[in-house]
Amino acid sequence: MTQLSPSRPKAEEAKPPRAAPKADPVPPAISAPALPESDAKPSWHARALMFGVPAALAIAGGVWWLASGGSVSTDNAYVQMDKVSIAAEVGGLITEVAVREGQEVKAGDLIFRIDRRPYKLTVAQAGAAIDAAKVDVGNLSASLAATQVSIKAAQEDIAFAEANFQRQAALMDKGFTTKAAYDAAKHAVEQARARLAQARADAAEARAKLATGASGTNPQVEAARVQRAQAEVDLGRTEVRAPSAGRVAESDRLQVGQMMVAGLPAVTLVDTAHPWVEANFKETDLADMCIGQPAEMRFDAYPGLVVRGHVQTIGAGTGSEFSVLPAQNATGNWVKVTQRVPVHIAFDEVPRRAMIAGLSSEVKVITSGGCK
Repeated sequence: MTQLSPSRPKAEEAKPPRAAPKADPVPPAISAPALPESDAKPSWHARALMFGVPAALAIAGGVWWLASGGSVSTDNAYVQMDKVSIAAEVGGLITEVAVREGQEVKAGDLIFRIDRRPYKLTVAQAGAAIDAAKVDVGNLSASLAATQVSIKAAQEDIAFAEANFQRQAALMDKGFTTKAAYDAAKHAVEQARARLAQARADAAEARAKLATGASGTNPQVEAARVQRAQAEVDLGRTEVRAPSAGRVAESDRLQVGQMMVAGLPAVTLVDTAHPWVEANFKETDLADMCIGQPAEMRFDAYPGLVVRGHVQTIGAGTGSEFSVLPAQNATGNWVKVTQRVPVHIAFDEVPRRAMIAGLSSEVKVITSGGCK
């Protein structure tokens, strides 16, 4: 008996066999472009840059390190100038102002003038006082002469009274006069002697008033002359002049018609011809610093400007020692702070640019030469 195989579905019989997936085409190998023979090896320029620049930096750093050991520098430095506050020695109304802000003046130039009229009257009054003192001296001289006459008259009165008293006494002894006449003659002698004493006292007083001092002048006249001299000095002080050359600053307080008070600063005169730099160095920088060592100064206001100078003085104390409230280190929470010492740097040359008081500066002191 023949066995029949199971029949497949028709759909499967009709489906054609699945084709194998196609492989992606392999791209052809791209060959690298051949480099030029000159780029294959670094040139001498590249080698110079690679080795020369680091070497130059190393040399420059070494030179700077070696050079920095022979100098100390600080940027805590400022230009300083002598400043004079000018004030009037007498008070009064300002009648003239002869300067303006920033003006250069010479010694003796007029700054401002105060009303002179009250002081002229004072001078005239002092002159009148001299004349009055001279008149008083003349009167005293006349009084002294009068006292001499009074003394002489008193002496004659005494002589007459004594002679009369002696006659009355003789008559009294013989009983030819009265007791009243005797007493009157005695009283006349006493009065004459009193007048003589008074005349001599007046003469002594007149001589004392006419006495002269070491100058050989009567004190009253000398006092009046001193008053006139003081009045003339005050008159001269109504013209306020520059005590030295410099530049005018803070002159806005000078206005015509303003009342000036004696001793009140009215204007400041800055001596721009002699500037210096006050550099505040750390105390650790002073080990090799001495007076006379050369220095270089640079200024923030003038880039590129270098001025030569030298150390003129080293401060006698740190900045904190001269402050209004010095630091009190005897406390439990003390912290050590590096102190600053002011160093005066003088200019060895005239700067090309005008110096201004207060300009920031950078100072380097060359200490490699050591202290002499």
